[in-house]
Amino acid sequence: MPRVIEHHDTASCELGDCIAALAEHGFDPREEESLQHAARWLKRLGNNRDFLAQRMLAELMGERNGDEGGNYSPQVIMLSPPGGDFFLRANIWPSENEASYRASGGSSFVYGLPHDHDFDFLTVGYFGPGYWSDYYEYDYGAVAGAIGEAAGLRFVERSRLETGKLMHYRAHRDVHAQLPPDSLSVSINVMHSGGAQGWLDQYAFDVEQDRIANVLGRSASEAFIRIAVGLGGDDALELAESFAKGHPSDRMRLTALEAQEGMLDVEARDDLWRRAEGSGSRLIALEATRRRRAMAAA
Repeated sequence: MPRVIEHHDTASCELGDCIAALAEHGFDPREEESLQHAARWLKRLGNNRDFLAQRMLAELMGERNGDEGGNYSPQVIMLSPPGGDFFLRANIWPSENEASYRASGGSSFVYGLPHDHDFDFLTVGYFGPGYWSDYYEYDYGAVAGAIGEAAGLRFVERSRLETGKLMHYRAHRDVHAQLPPDSLSVSINVMHSGGAQGWLDQYAFDVEQDRIANVLGRSASEAFIRIAVGLGGDDALELAESFAKGHPSDRMRLTALEAQEGMLDVEARDDLWRRAEGSGSRLIALEATRRRRAMAAA
């Protein structure tokens, strides 16, 4: 499960001070000193019981200077602009009794969806009793990432993110299925950003069957190759064929094969996936076999 970090610092800070401290020192969760530095400043920001309400009021009154963040959704408040190796955000977690939950349902807030993350982040409970989570761990390096593949999940515990509790969610290791808090709650996060994240998978899991249920957060490049091939043109098809044969990302190779599949008849699709079974990639081989079986069953 995510690592609980004990910080007993009672000092508080303003949002701008926290952003400045992180910008000066950086945030690299692989380095303990950097991790602890970011955790200390997040704890201090969490100790400031007024800053988030003041920020919300300023936004409502049109008085905010636009110095940090600025993007809002019903659940997420960006507290610093994306860019560099970190950004800050606040998350609002409605209970089942909130109007937003009744109107949108739990899936709109990712409740009940077991998933991992393709990035590290720190989180602190800021307001309310905190959301519940069923926590699992797994070995990312042991799976290829095919839909339906055995995941090797290990259940750890169910617990919640109480006010003041500080945790480190570890990329590609910690899996959780979030559940609604007992009443409205808020958390604050320091999110790690890295250039490699777009090429590493994030999964949703079927915990009852202990299998990978879906791939989350697909990259823009994957959408582009699908659209380019779908719009037609020899150049796009040649690029897809090239990606399918030799792209360094197995996920992109698979996407290129999927893009080609959409342009073929049933017999040619089966031939495409038959050849893909011998591609040398475990992910592509597993997906190719699954798709050939689905076509045969249809």
